[in-house]
Amino acid sequence: MTEPIPSEPVPSAPAPIASPEEYRAARVSRRWPLVSGLVAVLLVAAVGAIIAYRDGNLPFSFDTEWMSEVIEHRSAFWDVPALFMDFLGGGIVGALVVPIGIALVLFLRRKPWAATYFIIATVLSAGLVQLLKNVYVRPRPTDILVTADLGSFPSGHVANAATMAVVLGFIAHRAWVWVAGVVYTVLMMLSRTYLGAHWLSDTVGGLVLGAGVAVLLWAPFVYRLHRERHGRPATGPVPRV
Repeated sequence: MTEPIPSEPVPSAPAPIASPEEYRAARVSRRWPLVSGLVAVLLVAAVGAIIAYRDGNLPFSFDTEWMSEVIEHRSAFWDVPALFMDFLGGGIVGALVVPIGIALVLFLRRKPWAATYFIIATVLSAGLVQLLKNVYVRPRPTDILVTADLGSFPSGHVANAATMAVVLGFIAHRAWVWVAGVVYTVLMMLSRTYLGAHWLSDTVGGLVLGAGVAVLLWAPFVYRLHRERHGRPATGPVPRV
């Protein structure tokens, strides 16, 4: 009796994308975030180099004008919120307590991909800030009201705030989260210049760097974040589109 010849296994096709939203998420993972995020990070590095090698690392004219303006408006009333923002966005609280707290909340809400994205973006943003600070060693303003480390460009407080705002905006996918993130980041920029810890250009550099890192890392996570947000399995390769 002739045994039947076994047929060759048919290769399985990639898992279909269940909705137009997932189709767009899969396309985003291979397109503009990688380019735009990388351009933003490189732009900050280039601006830092320009600042470092022009006129002995001196501030721009708009830096000194803005600093003169905020110094004129210093008062005991405005010191309190500015110092609170300094406490919230720096030191152990800003570097460990707040990020770890947010990551734990995401893990407890069963969003491991969101927590992983948040942790990696926060660590990478902080690492790039410290790298650029030590490369360019820009002097801080002389009228500083708080103790700060070496290097004024870019602002670590603002970079951390911008990274957090953009990452949580992508994760939550809610308009109010974006609005709260923008407000928080702007307040951090104002507080850093009010306290004399940074020039205005330092805070702009921190803003672009932090947001750029968040967008850059969003690309490899966006498809899984989308499926995780809708309660679908987020493991496996991103489908080809």
